[in-house]
Amino acid sequence: MTIEIIEENGSTKALLNGRLDTAAAADIATQFNQLYEKADHEIVLDFTNLEYVSSSGLRLLIGLRKESAAKGGKVIIEKINDSIRNVFTMTGFYSLFEIKD
Repeated sequence: MTIEIIEENGSTKALLNGRLDTAAAADIATQFNQLYEKADHEIVLDFTNLEYVSSSGLRLLIGLRKESAAKGGKVIIEKINDSIRNVFTMTGFYSLFEIKD
């Protein structure tokens, strides 16, 4: 699992690649701290190359959403695949995030 963080046009974009599973969630928590620092702005999570998300990954995402909401920012998820869309729908996450295809 890798994350590439890009600053562009006043927002922060994070490109997630691979599987956001339990092992990866522990490894990338530090990189998510960089996103927490930008939580008062718009954060776009690009799921183009995200293959899978586990409950540990979902916890990272909901933590980022909560931090962003508390600081007046927002989290947008774009380019979500059908498998992850199903996970988001089943867990109720689909209604918690602004999702753009």
